[in-house]
Amino acid sequence: MLIIVTYDVSTETKAGRKRLRRIAKVCESIGQRVQKSVFECRVDLMQYEELERRLLAEIDEQEDNLRLYRLTEPIKLHVKEYGNFKAVDFEGPLTI
Repeated sequence: MLIIVTYDVSTETKAGRKRLRRIAKVCESIGQRVQKSVFECRVDLMQYEELERRLLAEIDEQEDNLRLYRLTEPIKLHVKEYGNFKAVDFEGPLTI
């Protein structure tokens, strides 16, 4: 499944800036950054639940915002890309 993770972390304090870095690292470990605070993650159900658990452990629910969107299949009907960034096609052939 394709999950879109978006977050908005309050960075007014040193603790907030640390949370922002930790949340980004969690997302980078499983997905690809498509915008500053937006990641696309191809995961199975177990990976999704682990990702959600790890992210919830990092955010401050009083100050931050976290959103997880699950896109339904077929993805090509629900995702349109414009501009110079193109996401990695994990289903396509690997070209070196």
